[in-house]
Amino acid sequence: MATHKPLDRRIIFLLIFLGVALPLIFTLGFKIETTENVEKAFNLIENTQSGSRVIISFDYDPASKPELHPMAKAVVEHAFRKKHKIIFTAFWPMGISMYEDILGQLASEFPDLKYGEDYVTLGYKTGGQVTMQKMGKNFRNVFPSDQLGTLVSELPIMDGIYNFDNISYVFTLSAGTPGIKEWVQIAHDAYGVKTSGGVTAVSAPAILPYVNDQEQLVGLLGGLKGAAEYELLIGSPGTATSGMDAQSIAHLIIIIFIVIGNINYYINKRKEI
Repeated sequence: MATHKPLDRRIIFLLIFLGVALPLIFTLGFKIETTENVEKAFNLIENTQSGSRVIISFDYDPASKPELHPMAKAVVEHAFRKKHKIIFTAFWPMGISMYEDILGQLASEFPDLKYGEDYVTLGYKTGGQVTMQKMGKNFRNVFPSDQLGTLVSELPIMDGIYNFDNISYVFTLSAGTPGIKEWVQIAHDAYGVKTSGGVTAVSAPAILPYVNDQEQLVGLLGGLKGAAEYELLIGSPGTATSGMDAQSIAHLIIIIFIVIGNINYYINKRKEI
């Protein structure tokens, strides 16, 4: 009986490599359907009045960067397009480097933005939920100065900001605690500020009840898929869109090999009968 030579596994590895690498270099733009939760988050920013002061909090570190960084870039880009005045905060130490990287990526697209007028970076604060609660009572006790050491009283963007009363919305990019749950409990529940955010895909199921059941969150972005949907909504395909293309092709290649393997197995079993 003739025997079939097994397929060299290096060929499979090569095809997977090409299937992942090429879409990251050349965006294919496979069709992506947007979901209601991502649309809600988009509409919150889209419908907020120009000139509104908002908080975007970077509550993640490099471990979650592949999923959260693309959505962070898309959200910040959208907010700047709508001329919102962004107050950047971080409740994770590495959150500072995360928003600094995003600002660097967007610098050429928004060359007219002025620090202290259009945006401000307040830096990292410890304390999580307790610190957020203090922000709601007296913002300037928590952040007397920005991360550069400039008194907030000297920054036009902070004029009249003494608590959450003049904050139009909070958007958090969250990888855990402190993060989106704490912002919901303080900004929304205690002070009535509209709150939205993005989380990793594995965290999304635990956060969805805040959107669907209790309506404490205005939409939610979950993982790379949520980031890709948001890129689609703002018309700016980026790394999330490319990542979804790569993921789709890799899955397709795996499925093809599974089908081929099962067909060969069936043929060989038939020959043995």
